[in-house]
Amino acid sequence: MAPPAIPAEDTIERTPEYEAFIKGLEEYSEKRGTRLDKEPKIGARHLDLLKLYKRVTDEGGYDIVSDTKGNKLAWRRIASELLPPSAQIGTLAFMVKTAYYKNLAAYEISTLHKKEPPPREILEDLTAKGGDLLNRTLENYRPRLNRETEFLANGKEGETDGSDADGQRTPKDDKMDLDELANSAGARTTRSLRHNPPQRALFQPDVLPARQSRTSINQTQSPTPVAASQQPTTNGVSSVPPNSVVLANYDPKPQVPSAVKPVNTPSNNPELFRQLRERQTAKKPFPGVQKGLMMPGTGYPGANIYIRAQMALMSGIPTEVKYALHHLVKISHERGDKYRFDAFSNLAEALMGVVLEVSVLYYGVKWQVSYSNEESAEPYVLNGLEGTRNLLQKLEELPIIEPADSLETQHFALSMQNVNEAALVLRNMVLLEENAKYLSSTPLIRDTIAIVLDLPNRPALSEVKHYALEIVEQLTKFFILPADDPLYLTLLAQLKSEDRGTLITTMRALSRIGIDLETKYTLQNVPETTLSSINDFLLVDDEELRGACLDFFYQFTASVENVEFLLHAINLDTLVAQLVRLLMHGAQYINMTPKVITPPKPQPPAEMPPKLCASILDKLCRIDDPRELASQWIRMCFEEDQASEITQINLWNAYNATFSPNAQANPSRPLMNAKDFISNVSSVLPAATAQLTHGNPPKYTIRGIRPRHIPVDSRGIPYIKCKWHLERTEGAMDVDYAAPLECDELSPNVEELWNHIVASHLHVPRRSDGKFDPSPTPPLGHRYLCHWGGCTKYSPHGASGPREAAAHVKVHLPDDSAKGAQRQKYNRTADDPAVTVRTETPRTYWNTATDERNDPTGLPLASVLVLRNLARQMGKLDAAGEARGTGRPWDAAPVGVGLVEKVFATYREELYYVMAFNLSLREYIHSLVRAIAAVSGGVF
Repeated sequence: MAPPAIPAEDTIERTPEYEAFIKGLEEYSEKRGTRLDKEPKIGARHLDLLKLYKRVTDEGGYDIVSDTKGNKLAWRRIASELLPPSAQIGTLAFMVKTAYYKNLAAYEISTLHKKEPPPREILEDLTAKGGDLLNRTLENYRPRLNRETEFLANGKEGETDGSDADGQRTPKDDKMDLDELANSAGARTTRSLRHNPPQRALFQPDVLPARQSRTSINQTQSPTPVAASQQPTTNGVSSVPPNSVVLANYDPKPQVPSAVKPVNTPSNNPELFRQLRERQTAKKPFPGVQKGLMMPGTGYPGANIYIRAQMALMSGIPTEVKYALHHLVKISHERGDKYRFDAFSNLAEALMGVVLEVSVLYYGVKWQVSYSNEESAEPYVLNGLEGTRNLLQKLEELPIIEPADSLETQHFALSMQNVNEAALVLRNMVLLEENAKYLSSTPLIRDTIAIVLDLPNRPALSEVKHYALEIVEQLTKFFILPADDPLYLTLLAQLKSEDRGTLITTMRALSRIGIDLETKYTLQNVPETTLSSINDFLLVDDEELRGACLDFFYQFTASVENVEFLLHAINLDTLVAQLVRLLMHGAQYINMTPKVITPPKPQPPAEMPPKLCASILDKLCRIDDPRELASQWIRMCFEEDQASEITQINLWNAYNATFSPNAQANPSRPLMNAKDFISNVSSVLPAATAQLTHGNPPKYTIRGIRPRHIPVDSRGIPYIKCKWHLERTEGAMDVDYAAPLECDELSPNVEELWNHIVASHLHVPRRSDGKFDPSPTPPLGHRYLCHWGGCTKYSPHGASGPREAAAHVKVHLPDDSAKGAQRQKYNRTADDPAVTVRTETPRTYWNTATDERNDPTGLPLASVLVLRNLARQMGKLDAAGEARGTGRPWDAAPVGVGLVEKVFATYREELYYVMAFNLSLREYIHSLVRAIAAVSGGVF
C-alpha cells in the first residue's frame, strides 16, 4: 500500500477580497471557455493568484515583466517573494510564469488594459514562452516551431541558428545575461550545437557478434526481426506467424572485416626503434616533448576570466579591449566585494589609460605617462610618480576639436563607450575600501580625474564626468590636496556648475578631504562667489543639497582664517538665521513621561573579608614567599576607604583562618608573624594606618581600609560568584535552613564560570581533546536541571540533553563584552533593583531625526555643528583683538560687545527653546551655549 501523499503547504489568505477575486475569475474563465486552476501547485505550496496578479500588475503587466531586455530576472524575483527559498528558483520562476499565463494573462488584458485579449488558440493553448500579448493577433503571430521542424521547413538541415559568418561576434552589445560570466570562465554552457542529425532510418541491429567463437560457427544464426511498420496487421495486430516465409527468406548482412591499426614493432618498423636507441644512448629527449610540459588538450583549462580580461585590456587591440571592458563591468558589479586592484598588477593603470583616450576625441592628444624622477618638458607627458603640477596650464594650451556635424560617427561612439565603461569599472571598484586606498596611492588617478572634469561641457561627456566625481568622492578622504593642486582647483571650478548632481557630489568630495588621515586639513582659497552660492543653496527646499552644503561649511569653518574670510565674503546674519531655523527641521511632536533615575545607594561595608573558594586558595598557596602571599590576599580582599577601619586582631584572625590549614600541611611554607603582617598592610594599601583608639578598653585598629564584598583578581576586576543552589546534606548543622545554600566558586570571567557549571553542576564529561561531550550517556536517573538562583525552567523532568541545559545557563550569566558593560552603565531601568525610578508629569517634546543608536542625525545635527564652529572660531577672533578697527561689517557693534555676542544674541531664545524641547539635540545645543558663554563673559 502506497504511503499517503503529504498535502502541500497552504499559505493562501482566504480573505473576502480573495474570494471575490476568485469568483470573478471563475466567471471570466467560464465565459472565455478556458479551464481555471484556482490554486496552482508550485513545488510544495499552492500559489495565491490574487497576490500574483497584484505583484505582476504593479510591475506593469505580463509583457513588461517578461521583457528580458528591460526587466531581467523579474519572474525570479516574483517567485522568490511568493515561494520559499529554493535552489531551483529558475524552474519555479517559469512555473509561476506559466500559472499566470494560463489563468490571469487574458484577465489582465481585459480588466487592466481594457482591450480584447487574443483568442485562446494563440494564448492559453500555447506555451508561456511567448510574449507581447497586447499586440498578438491571428494575422501577425506564428507560433514558434521547434528547431528540427524549422530546419526541415526551411531546407537547412544541420545548420545552427544565430551563427555569424565570421564567427567573431564578441562581446554582445544588446544583452547581458547573468550566466554569461560563468560561461566565459569555462563553466557549464547554456547553448551548444546539436551534435547528430535526427535519425530518419529505422534501426536494424546487427545481431552477429563482432568476433565469433568456435562454438558459434556451426550454430544457426538468429534472423534480424522485421520492423513492426513493415508487417501486415489486422486491427492493429500482426497477422504474420512466427515461423513464416519471412524468416525462411532472411538474408543476413555480409561480414565486413574490421579496420586494424598497425602496431609498431622492431620487425615492421626497425628504423623507429633504431632512432629511439640512439636518443636513449645520447640521453636526449624526444623532439617536440619536454619534461613537465603540459601539452594542449591534456587538461589545462587556461587562464580564468579575470586574467583574460586584464591581458585583453592591456593588449590595446580594439576588439580585445571591448571584450575586456564588457566583462570587467560585470565583474566589478557582481564581485565588487572581492575584486581588488592589488591582486592584479597594472589593472588600474590600464583602466586609467582607456579613460585618458577621451583626450584624443576632444583635444587630438594621446597622453604619455612617464615614471621618471625628472620633470618632462614635453606637453603631452604626465608624471606618473608625483603627479603633473602644471597640468592645468597644459590643458589650457590644448585647442578643443569642434565636431563638423552634430551626428556622432561610429568611431566616436565606440570610443566613448570604451571610456565610459572603463570609468564605470573604476567607480565600481573604489566602492571597496581596500581598492580606494590602493588607487589613492597612485598619483596618476588625480591627473586622470582632473583631465576628465576639465573637458568642455558636452552631452556626450556627462556620463564619464559623473563617474569621475563619484570616484573622487571615495578617494579624497585619503588625499591631502594643497591649494595649488590641479585636482583641488578643478573641484572648486565644478562648484560653478548648474547641475544638481555635480554640485552635491563635488561638495561631498571637498568636505571629505583628509578626514581619514591624522594630518589636519582645512579648505583654502575658496572664492567668495562660491561661498555666496553655497549660502544661497541653503534656502533651497532640497534636503540632499542642504546636507552637502552643511558638510562643506563644517569643514570650511574648522579654521580661524576661513571664518575670518567668511565674515566679509557673505552676509553672516543670513547664514546664522538659516542654520538656527534648520535646528528644528523635521521635528516630530512627542508626548512622553520623563523618568528620573536615582543612582543606587552604596552598600554598607562588610564586617569580614570575603571567603575564597578552593581554586583561588590553591593558586595563592603556591606562592613561596610569605610576604607576597599576604600582600596578594590583602589586595584581593580589602580596599581603601578613609571613613572605615578594622581591628588588627580581626584582620590577623581572618589571615590565620584562611591559610593555617595549608601551613600545617606544608611546614616548609610558614605564615608571617603578627607584627610583620600588620606592618605589611600599610605597604600594600598606602591609605591604611595602624592606630590605637583610646577607650575602655583601648583597641588596636587599622584605619583607611575595609573588606570587599567580592574579591578581585590581580587586575582589580571582581570575580564572578556562582549562584548555583546546592542540596543540603542530611545532618548538616546549618543555622538558617530557609536561606539557600549557594556554591562558593569564584571565576575571573564568564567563560570559566560556564565551564565550572557544566562540569561541576551539570556533570557533563569531557572528551579526549578536552572539550565537553555534547551527547553523553547520563547515569540512570540523572536529570539536567537548572538551579541558578532558584531557576525552575526544567523542573521536574529536566532538559532534553546537556546541550540544551548548557545553552540555557548562558542566559543567567552576565554580559562581559564591551557593549554589555556600556549597556549596564548607561541603560539602568526599573528592572534593576539597585536603582530608583521616579515618574514626572507628562511633557511635550519636538524631537528631530535620530539613527539606530539614538544619536542625532540629518540637517539639525549638521547645523548645530556649523554653529558651534562659528562660535569657537569667532571667539578666537575676539580674543585676538581682530574684531575692531579693520573696516569689517561687525565694526558697528557697541563698545564692549564681542563678535560672538553680537551674532548670537538675537537667537538666544531660539537656542534655549531647542535645548528645552528637543531631546535629540539637547547635548549639542548645550555645548554650543557653553561655547558662546565662554567668550561672552560667561553669560548668554
